Amino acid sequence: MKIRHFVFILFAVAFFAEPMFAQRDKSAKAESAYKAGEYYVAIDLFKTAYNSITDKSNKAEMLYKIAECYRLVNEPLKAELWYTKAIGKGVPNPLAIYYLAEMQKMNLKYEEAKESFKKYKEIVPKDARADDGVRSCDQAQKWMDNPSGYQVESMKFFNSKQEDFAPAYTNSDNSIVIFTSSRDGSTGNAISGVTGQNSADIFISRVDRKGSWSQPVPLSENINTEFEEGSPCLSKDFKTLYFSRCKYAKNKNSGCQIYFSEIQGEEWGKDKLIQIAGDSIVVADPAISVDELTLYFTSDMGGGQGGKDLWKVTRSNKGDEWSKPINLGAQINTPGDERFPYIHPDGTLYFSSNGHIGLGGLDIFKATVKPDGTWKVENLESPINSNADDFGITFQKDQEKGFFSSCRTIKGDADIYAFSLPPLKFNVIGVVRDEKTEQPIADATIKSISSDGITIDNKADKNGVFRFALKANTDYVFIGSKEGYLNGKERETTKGLDRSRDFKTIILLASTAKPIELPNIFYDFAKWDLRPESMVALDKLIETLNENSNITIELGSHTDSRGSDQDNINLSQKRAQSVVNYLIEKGVVSDRLIPKGYGESTPKVVDKKMAAQYTFLKEGATLTEAYINSLSDSDLQEIAHGVNRRTEFRVLSSDYKPKN
Repeated sequence: MKIRHFVFILFAVAFFAEPMFAQRDKSAKAESAYKAGEYYVAIDLFKTAYNSITDKSNKAEMLYKIAECYRLVNEPLKAELWYTKAIGKGVPNPLAIYYLAEMQKMNLKYEEAKESFKKYKEIVPKDARADDGVRSCDQAQKWMDNPSGYQVESMKFFNSKQEDFAPAYTNSDNSIVIFTSSRDGSTGNAISGVTGQNSADIFISRVDRKGSWSQPVPLSENINTEFEEGSPCLSKDFKTLYFSRCKYAKNKNSGCQIYFSEIQGEEWGKDKLIQIAGDSIVVADPAISVDELTLYFTSDMGGGQGGKDLWKVTRSNKGDEWSKPINLGAQINTPGDERFPYIHPDGTLYFSSNGHIGLGGLDIFKATVKPDGTWKVENLESPINSNADDFGITFQKDQEKGFFSSCRTIKGDADIYAFSLPPLKFNVIGVVRDEKTEQPIADATIKSISSDGITIDNKADKNGVFRFALKANTDYVFIGSKEGYLNGKERETTKGLDRSRDFKTIILLASTAKPIELPNIFYDFAKWDLRPESMVALDKLIETLNENSNITIELGSHTDSRGSDQDNINLSQKRAQSVVNYLIEKGVVSDRLIPKGYGESTPKVVDKKMAAQYTFLKEGATLTEAYINSLSDSDLQEIAHGVNRRTEFRVLSSDYKPKN
């Protein structure tokens, strides 16, 4: 965001109504403006002074400070250019490379930013920000490519040519909003030496029955003064307003403080100071808890994690004195900046940060307390967050909608945006195919069974395609059936999903016209006892029998060609019987099962799938002893023998009815 108001004074040392420079030396004037926080003024002064400097190191340092000015007024494109110039001139400060990476990230140059972060790490290997920067670039691209389900829209009713940000609702039906703005009509006459814009004030707007918002007007002089006011928040009952005020005077930085005002009729009463820190300390961005016993805020006071941190003060009862400030700790605060806390009506903490993993600039984060008392911090991702600064969020009670501020426009000024999360939509789009040929099966019947007890029947079209609309937080089973096929099924779930989604699925049906091979049925040599790994496939067969309770089957076992014919018949019969015995032990009634040993009499015919799996076998070939012996390699011959050793089941009837 461009550094234009009290909420941005955290980056500046002071604001001034007019130029303060009396020095004759151009460099000295530029340095004075820079130290005073008048970055826009300093940019032109540095550029003018640059041409009169001959020392190379001084020129490099001046290029770096020009880049810093552009960064601090949030012009990342120009900042990137000038950091590049400074690095090219050999500026020794490694932060030039770090901030170059940050600007590249804000300019959506994620790959270039990663390389710059890596270069910075080579110079300052112990700075964790380098690794975080690389991870941030990777994650940002993923979030940009896969946005969340939120819808975002610019609020043209609120936004002006100047900056508008930090909205808050002021009544229970969400029909009145106040926010911070530097638009024309503000109370103060001073022009910021940082930006050349008006001092910020708090403005109010109301929505009518048609959904149109009124022309924003400033609050009364009890709230707005000649200084900077803004970043408002309200108590749960909307009767107490908390806001920040930043005072400034020539050649003096007076910091920021938090005030509150209580409603008196239709107007806000005279403001009262909440004394938290000294006059020169920045204390801003108030957020009050639902019970009004905890006040969160932003400050640069000592004892933090670095940069600007989130703090809190507490009290036991309304009207009591506030406690000493307490830092929210390293799980919330980072070496970067944490700003704009907001307490959701459900107690969740939201805030903005450029220190946590994000898309660029300030991102909005959600923080909840885990059962062990630690914080879980989550990025709200795109489209709420962007490569620019995003901050100052507020929610309507019990709804996933509200407003937030962002600098994502080309101009870079802060504007207010509306956001909402439409109801989640889920669909399953599937196709029914033949398990062997993979061809679609037309007109198959599809039954959807959901965990809420609802069953729906549907028909696949001529291409085997079907579709169902799904509910949120629900498990589903889809069963496909067609005469001449065994039933098949697939599962999907919408539980735990927070984004709309279309599921793709394929239901495979096995034809009953031919024997169906049971994969992975293994026996030791010359043995018929089932090995443990075989039982997984047989449990799948039990599931098939349960889903097709009207069929009886033959379990047929086959051997390879080695050994005598009679020995192979006996061995295969025992193997088939071992399968039947296992199924009966698992509860399948015996009159649905017929064991059959085929010995070596029915060698396997190579189908399309098998030919793809074993490229040395030709599709359509019959694995006779002669064919196998024709294979050149003994290892290949052994594989072919193994293919012949198999157990299959064949549907004998489809009209079975239990005796009892």
